[in-house]
Amino acid sequence: MAEKLITKLRDFPAVEELLQRTSLAATIVLVPRPLAAALVKEVIAQAKASLKTKKVKITEASIERDITRAIVGSRRQEITPVINATGIVIHTNLGRAPLAAELFDQVRDAVAGFGNIEYDLAGGARGGRGAACERYLALLSQAESGVVVNNNAAALLLILNSLANRKEVIISRGELVQIGGGFRIPDILKKSGARLREVGSTNITTLEDYQDNVTERTGMILKVHKSNFMQAGFTEEVAVGPLVELGRKFDVPVVNDLGSGVFIPTKKILGHVEPTVQQSVKSGADLTCFSGDKMLGGVQSGLIVGRKAVVEKLKRNPIFRTMRLDKIMVAFLERLLRVYLDGDPCDHVRLWQILAVPEATLYERGRQILDELGQPDGLSVSATSAYVGGGALPETRLPSVGIVFDSKYRPTAMMRDFRALEPPVIGRIEDDRYILDLKAVGENEMTALIRAIRKVTG
Repeated sequence: MAEKLITKLRDFPAVEELLQRTSLAATIVLVPRPLAAALVKEVIAQAKASLKTKKVKITEASIERDITRAIVGSRRQEITPVINATGIVIHTNLGRAPLAAELFDQVRDAVAGFGNIEYDLAGGARGGRGAACERYLALLSQAESGVVVNNNAAALLLILNSLANRKEVIISRGELVQIGGGFRIPDILKKSGARLREVGSTNITTLEDYQDNVTERTGMILKVHKSNFMQAGFTEEVAVGPLVELGRKFDVPVVNDLGSGVFIPTKKILGHVEPTVQQSVKSGADLTCFSGDKMLGGVQSGLIVGRKAVVEKLKRNPIFRTMRLDKIMVAFLERLLRVYLDGDPCDHVRLWQILAVPEATLYERGRQILDELGQPDGLSVSATSAYVGGGALPETRLPSVGIVFDSKYRPTAMMRDFRALEPPVIGRIEDDRYILDLKAVGENEMTALIRAIRKVTG
């Protein structure tokens, strides 16, 4: 590689010349050529700006290194598999719920070509999108009807706009939560056309607080599950059941936003009782909404179940069409909901397979890793705590096991080096030590994890 020093603007090589260089050929092909050309132009522009300051020595070799760094960095922005060793199972930044490959195989066969996404095979005419998905959802939740949109924030927006546009929505101050990405419940309320009516205090809200604020302007009573934070001490909140009775007394619909949404008992697996969708429906809530890519273990979507007349009102809203799922997501949800209807999701839903792995199995995997590595100094197998994640059960710690790097390994350097691998490995830093938590690491990822540790530790 040439070390020619660049001292004048005319010394810079042309963009096309750099794109044609043999020394950059393997790098250029990593991204589409128009993007490669744009990145080369950006590197040249930055180098020219640096030349004017005369603070950095610029050579053709340094330009090539900067081009390589820019292109590799751009390529790594594409979605790629990573090994989740953070100990957070439903990790928002890593795609939330992990998905079962076997269900994807079924989906691929159903949607790769043409399909009956909006065609009624029995009648030979246009049909409704996701009819089977909605039927399965209603059956599973034991509700009269169900509908699916593209995420739970959209579900809540649709509900608010359909039931309480230009009306007031009563909600406890203790439930004005902020959800992922900085979106807050009051902001969604405002955009929906509804007006917020806060009741109670941050820690105490009673049934009387709700009742005293019901007026002719009230369009809805909203309860929001505090899935991403906990309140302790002197607290009180109103359950869905009493709110439903109040709503019926004043002919006001009651909506329960469950956030994560779970269909199976969680005590045995997670050690904590999480309210289920079926319980919300049984309590009489007019509508219950929740995410499809959290504790359901599926793709990003917002699921709504409840009374048929209210669900039909949502579907007649013109904005409903802007929120609908494409055929891939509908097909995946159909198959996922069938798994729940047919039996134990722990057998086929990857999220529940991961959550159900016992601590003893994780210890066995940890010891296997150290054995394969030859019991290196500075690495140990230790008990750790994992979390469900995704805003679910924030205070519930899951017994887990991790590969712990002792103080001779700089944790920030470990974090960076493991991220740079293919596939990237994402761990965590705790008590100034780098940890690879095994809770969310699949058995099929063990070989890759061992290879990654060996490469980073040298």
